[in-house]
Amino acid sequence: MNWLSHNGVGLHWRRDGDPNGSAILFLNSLGTDLRMWDAVLESLPQGHSLLRLDTRGHGLSDAPAGAYSLEALVEDAEAVLDQAGISSAIVVGISLGGMMAMSLALKAKDRVRGLVLSNTAPRMGSREMWSARMATIRENGLEAISDQILDRWFADPDARCANGPWRSMLCRTPVDGYLGCCGALATADLTDRVAEIACPTLVIGGSHDGASPPDLVRSGAERIAQARYIELDGIGHLPPIEAPRQFADHVTSFLTEIADD
Repeated sequence: MNWLSHNGVGLHWRRDGDPNGSAILFLNSLGTDLRMWDAVLESLPQGHSLLRLDTRGHGLSDAPAGAYSLEALVEDAEAVLDQAGISSAIVVGISLGGMMAMSLALKAKDRVRGLVLSNTAPRMGSREMWSARMATIRENGLEAISDQILDRWFADPDARCANGPWRSMLCRTPVDGYLGCCGALATADLTDRVAEIACPTLVIGGSHDGASPPDLVRSGAERIAQARYIELDGIGHLPPIEAPRQFADHVTSFLTEIADD
């Protein structure tokens, strides 16, 4: 476990693998934490420095009240790279984490050697959609919408079970943290900028994704010159959980591709 304070916010991050290897930074989705990557990391080749961050408001990171911004979340990720002594990394982001990864690649081109963007898009949802979700959570808590969220997350009914670990992870997310990140998603729109992303990019969609439908993910990939899109059949919004070995295999192939360039 590693900790840092950035702009008064405590951030929890972790490093696995070879500390001297090439760096890969993993950024989690809304309502999860860095543990969502556990099974993926087990299937990746050795020799990489594997960094994971609990996004602000999630896991063991602080959850300040109020709306966050995508820019602030990206600065958190940069602070982790700084503390880890990493000058450049491949960044793997899913959903909200994918938007963070895209924004980081636009802001700090020299620090991002490649992107893996999973189940994400330059714009996710509308202000009205996020405002309605936030109002429901303020009134009734996360548990009240957990069934809806898990239905969008997973194609596999077993992953949606009432006593499952992923429901527990979602419902234990601090309400202030979840709402803060909803605020960031409500205002974030990279549609007019993603064409500026110049690094090699792998974009992954899930055929049964109810949160970021594959057509939305594919259309985002088409805006990035060096992007390649793949779709995982029968998989929902969170392939690192639902199909970790398959996800890791695609990441490994991508690492090999860009190493040969």
